[in-house]
Amino acid sequence: MAKQIFQPRRGVIHFFLLAFYFLASCASPTPTAPTSTITAYASSSAQPWMDELFACANEQSILVNVTANEPDIYLRLGEPAILASPAYQIDEEEILIVVNRESSTQNLSLEEAQALFAGQGNESVQVWVYASGLDVQGVFDQFVMAGRSVTSLARVAAGPQEMSDVLNSEPNAIGILPKHWMVGNVREVYSLGKIPVLAITREEPQGALKALLGCMQNN
Repeated sequence: MAKQIFQPRRGVIHFFLLAFYFLASCASPTPTAPTSTITAYASSSAQPWMDELFACANEQSILVNVTANEPDIYLRLGEPAILASPAYQIDEEEILIVVNRESSTQNLSLEEAQALFAGQGNESVQVWVYASGLDVQGVFDQFVMAGRSVTSLARVAAGPQEMSDVLNSEPNAIGILPKHWMVGNVREVYSLGKIPVLAITREEPQGALKALLGCMQNN
């Protein structure tokens, strides 16, 4: 008597084939390994452009390490007093003198802004500035104060985020904000104009760094 050979039903075969296909389709794709690594850093004023830097790096499979210790690329607002490295404009930013919406201070002329920040204006207005080493303060000193000293009674914000928080909460405060940081219950009373957003590199960019800069300039 011939032995019976087991033959699985067609439905069972289809089940296993479908199960295999499902598992294969759900498997995570092998991530593309970064082709290069660069280091980057930004001043507190230029932080909004770090998002753009990361987006461009992701497009080109470049790994970015954030460090303040001699980065390959450094983002800042305006040109530093001494520029000894290559610099490339990637955007521009408007610098504003800003008050709370409840402030009695109205639109200022340049002379009125100079007097107010020198401590010669309305004594009820609380003047806020940044530390002298911050890029946005350097721009303000150059284009508004023009060699004049800011009042010694001025309060100092650590960066644009703190400045924004103060201006939103203090009706009598007046301060300086890059336009990207102007949100909430505030209004501008004077514009310094637009200044370049710079990407400064340690040396002439090549390879991945050059491609990254090109991407940021084209966005």
